[in-house]
Amino acid sequence: MSSLEEVVVVATIAGCTTGLGALPLLLTDRISHRVYDGSLGLAAGIMVGAAVFALVLPGLEMGSPLEVTAGLLAGGGFLLVVNAVLPHLHLLFRGERVEGTGPKFDPAGELPSAEADGDLEPLGDDADDLRRAALVGGAVTIHNVPEGLAVGIAFASGETALGLAIATAIAVQNVPDGFAMAVPAVRAGVSAPRTLLYTTLSGGVPEPIAAAVGFSLVAVVSGLFPLSAGFAAGAMIAVVFRELVPSSHGHGYADTATATFVLGFAVMLLVDTVLAV
Repeated sequence: MSSLEEVVVVATIAGCTTGLGALPLLLTDRISHRVYDGSLGLAAGIMVGAAVFALVLPGLEMGSPLEVTAGLLAGGGFLLVVNAVLPHLHLLFRGERVEGTGPKFDPAGELPSAEADGDLEPLGDDADDLRRAALVGGAVTIHNVPEGLAVGIAFASGETALGLAIATAIAVQNVPDGFAMAVPAVRAGVSAPRTLLYTTLSGGVPEPIAAAVGFSLVAVVSGLFPLSAGFAAGAMIAVVFRELVPSSHGHGYADTATATFVLGFAVMLLVDTVLAV
């Protein structure tokens, strides 16, 4: 079995690949909505593929269908509950959306709206800027924790190849995911270098922490892998259908997002076939 230190290093590398998605923004901020929606579809396809091939199927091989199913339902339910309770802010291509309970910027639960060209209005207040940063951090955490758990749980199963397969899949998925996060940040007025830094940290911080938790839990409690794998898979699938799919549709480029989703799923199939041997 891999050591905790090795798992944290692998998860950190996989998480930091979100920064690669911000690199195009160092050259230009003129990104089309078609490209943005396509990147979300690609990330969604890879996440679903990772959930199926690197978590659900190995979980079924090591445990019973009941255990994996229970984990799936628990993981999906956990994600939805956290999403509803934890105040967080989604940066979108044209505007922002606040979700969760707790105090928000206005009674409607929305931040200042975007102009017609899609540029975001600055809040103009340090306290509001700090609050916005905290809310964005909440959204990033909700998104990346299931991925980190998946890496840690996979390595804790004792199958190093399985852990590498899912870490690679998440690293690949994090690139378009980071791009999707970086585009609205730049459009909101954040400088490209800072966007690169924040995007890198968005995956490089929460994912290794979650990986350490998942690894330690499964390593200590033997036989927990099927349930834990189902939990991580359920949470990842819930992220896809709760956030990525809706955000990639409704702008006239649903076909592009659908095509890249299938492409992402196929990429994960190849990654799993090559590495999980």
